[in-house]
Amino acid sequence: MRRRDFIAILGGAATAWPFGARAQRESGTRRVPRVGFVGLASSAVDDRAILPFREVLKTLGYTEGSTIILETRNADGDVNRGHALIAELVALPVDVFLSPGPAVSRALVRKTDIPVVAVALPATQSEPGLFSSLAHPGGSLTGFSAFGEEMSAKRIEMLKEILPGLKTLGVMHNATDPMFRAWGERTMEDARKQGIEPVQLGLDPSQTAPVAEQFRKLADKGGTAMIVIRDFLTAALGDDICKAGLNGRIAVIGEYGDIARAGALFSYGADLGDLFRRAAGYVDRILKGEKPGDLPIQLPTKFELNVNLRTARALGLTIPPSLLVLADQVIE
Repeated sequence: MRRRDFIAILGGAATAWPFGARAQRESGTRRVPRVGFVGLASSAVDDRAILPFREVLKTLGYTEGSTIILETRNADGDVNRGHALIAELVALPVDVFLSPGPAVSRALVRKTDIPVVAVALPATQSEPGLFSSLAHPGGSLTGFSAFGEEMSAKRIEMLKEILPGLKTLGVMHNATDPMFRAWGERTMEDARKQGIEPVQLGLDPSQTAPVAEQFRKLADKGGTAMIVIRDFLTAALGDDICKAGLNGRIAVIGEYGDIARAGALFSYGADLGDLFRRAAGYVDRILKGEKPGDLPIQLPTKFELNVNLRTARALGLTIPPSLLVLADQVIE
């Protein structure tokens, strides 16, 4: 499957009415459309994520609070509270949801038929019920894949350039979410293919102090590096994960730039900010009347390598020039 087969043109307008009706008229009078956002990570993580989305809305001619209203809510890692916040926004109602990932998207499509534009979806139909196919999602959800599960092998290859003698690798992921548990298992499979023994390190949101315990578990098995699969839980714990890595002299590797800026050795993955910028175009098209099920789920077109030299020095590691020349951001 080639990425360019599913990249759609964001421009253009539509005349279809059903999904835009709520945004355009209520009881015969024009009203301001509302976009709902429920984040499950920390408020700081979620606020940074939607900033590019807000910026593009301005370029599309929207003025927040005047011609569009963003109803943003944050659950601070509490999934049950997140579900309650989704119900709150459904009852308003909002006209379209912006979803930050699979966990929220899954809850939304089960709760409501309000259109959903999602970011960081899987690149394959790995979870029944979210969408029918990339090209023709059907239903109420569309959006953008982060291609996360497809890039684990490349991250391991990069890590081996820094640690050529690596034998044992930790894989940290949300153990309670089926999709991210599967992505963790995919990373473990890719590690084995490259001659590295993986150690599964599952996190449970109900545990009070899971991070340090997982690093000790990896250290006991001789591990010197850990790949973190990003979701709302590991994003919210990003600072704690990076601090524990430095304290235990274990290199942390992630998917997106936020974890590298928090202290991971490097991150490599889709440009998350670009996905949120592109999501604004889809929200605009849905508010103008297009149906989400007719808008193809697009794959990422921009990828980022972020290298933290400060962390490398603290761990006594040298980043090869072959990686430095590819880096989009080098953190000194």
